[in-house]
Amino acid sequence: MLKYSGFACLAALSVAACQAPPAPVATAPAAPAPVAQAAPAVIESGTASYYGKAHNGRRTASGERFDMEAMTAAHPWLPFGTKVRVTIQGTTRSVVVTITDRLPSRRRIIDLSQGAARELGILRQGVAEVTLTKA
Repeated sequence: MLKYSGFACLAALSVAACQAPPAPVATAPAAPAPVAQAAPAVIESGTASYYGKAHNGRRTASGERFDMEAMTAAHPWLPFGTKVRVTIQGTTRSVVVTITDRLPSRRRIIDLSQGAARELGILRQGVAEVTLTKA
């Protein structure tokens, strides 16, 4: 009897070894984890003004010709070509400008082109409290 039960176990093992491996179970791809967006790093906050017609066509400190309708600005120390987002404080209204000129004022942090000031809606008052962040 042991002879047959050993043979039966051997037969069962050989049948089990010949079977195909179980089919992989299809799973839906995991949804990507939401990426927390960090608040943009504030470069500076303060008063912005604009300049336009009197400077239109004149060379800026970077050597470019000033176009009062372009999205450009003057800043005391940011490198030429730097793009910054200018946001009116307390609102979501913002514009991205490129630094092309220098600003000698210590009362203001940025002078916007007339086109950028128009986009922000500050032409009438002439100045606004703004925050500069990396664009």
